[in-house]
Amino acid sequence: MKEVTITIINKLGLHARAASKLVSISNRFEATLELGRAGKFVDAKNIIALLLSSASKGTQVTLRANGSDEEDALDAVCALINNRFDEPE
Repeated sequence: MKEVTITIINKLGLHARAASKLVSISNRFEATLELGRAGKFVDAKNIIALLLSSASKGTQVTLRANGSDEEDALDAVCALINNRFDEPE
């Protein structure tokens, strides 16, 4: 299992469109992916769970992955977050 801590940097945070993109990326991998905030982790392949995490701009989240492609999965999700979910600022 690997994990990384990252900050949500897009203006609107983890809103519906951003969560949808995160789920889409996460589902490309066999590894289980979880997003954690304040010690509580949710399935990063479940849009409802992500929306309920209420991760706004500036929130630090922990991503953890477990599986054969865990490193690639974390790299892809981190790239999406660091690219502000491909949203204009």
